[in-house]
Amino acid sequence: MKLSGTIKILFGILFTISIGCSSQDDNDNPQIKLPPGFRISIYADNIPNARSMELSESGILFVSTRTAGNVYALIDNNNDFKVDEVITIASGLDMPNGVALKDGDLYVAEVSRVIKFPQIEKNLRNNPTYIVVRDDFPTARSHGWKFIKFGPDGKLYVPVGAPCNICLSEDQRFASIMRMNPDGSELEIFAHGVRNTVGFDWHPITNELWFTDNGRDMLGDDIPPDELNHAPVKGLHFGYPFLHGKNILDPEFGSQADTSLYTKPAQELGPHVAALGMEFYTGQMFPEEYRNQIFIAEHGSWNRSKKIGYRVSLVRLKGNNVVSYEPFAEGWLKGETVSGRPVDIEQMPDGSLLVSDDFANVIYRITYQQ
Repeated sequence: MKLSGTIKILFGILFTISIGCSSQDDNDNPQIKLPPGFRISIYADNIPNARSMELSESGILFVSTRTAGNVYALIDNNNDFKVDEVITIASGLDMPNGVALKDGDLYVAEVSRVIKFPQIEKNLRNNPTYIVVRDDFPTARSHGWKFIKFGPDGKLYVPVGAPCNICLSEDQRFASIMRMNPDGSELEIFAHGVRNTVGFDWHPITNELWFTDNGRDMLGDDIPPDELNHAPVKGLHFGYPFLHGKNILDPEFGSQADTSLYTKPAQELGPHVAALGMEFYTGQMFPEEYRNQIFIAEHGSWNRSKKIGYRVSLVRLKGNNVVSYEPFAEGWLKGETVSGRPVDIEQMPDGSLLVSDDFANVIYRITYQQ
């Protein structure tokens, strides 16, 4: 019996590491389809409304929420890629969707303010307190939740979504991406005409900004597309509310402006896929063909007659040109039945990718082994 058990264990190990082993059946979540060699597992579960993620240099994963109002610190104490400890470091916040780290301080974006927890890792278990960095952002709650991230220029980028499905506001801050110094000073608009971005990243070679944008609703199932946009410089306008995608004039606002002045998307994404978090892949674990390419979390449609999205997609670039847009991880949508909604993507030091899911309340880890 002992010999038989040993043989079974050895067979299991050999099967796991065999070339091309990452078929659908090899995953901890076998319903998720991935390219050959990739595997998905659960990194953390029971994380209510897990949204944006930020990983510290020491390996602590900070996770935001939107509806729950909490911010968590997730700790893997024994480095087995399974979270052992979840600490609630803040609660009762107003849609704290955005988290970012700089110089040991944790920044959290609420609807109308950005707050900071100084030296957060030294105070995780000591009821950490925060200071207000800036509290004069608009109070509108429609698209009021914010994804935030520090850019290569050291500034904190803070989007302000449109306060509606489709409208033209006199307040220029709406439908924009703003940026400011870490202390909240010198707030300015970096990009205009951005309806609602909940994910952005900078190209690892050019340091130029790329971001997802959610298209408007109520024009039908198949228009307009969500967008992947490229903003190499400050001051560009990306079309909202006048132009959607590359050539769809808004029926209400399309005639009110010269659409030739607007920057067209680098890639039209699926209509109503709700493209949220995105990440340039810079790790060594995945094959070379994935280096400096874009992974996008598609949260999934909410009012389309036939659901779409609910997956992680891959956008391949050649220079600044998109050469393909394709599914990478899918299976959270079976027919019209939903089992997960990807929100954000975070790369780990070993080159694996974390994917948050605010529907299943989990964080997945995607790995590759030839």
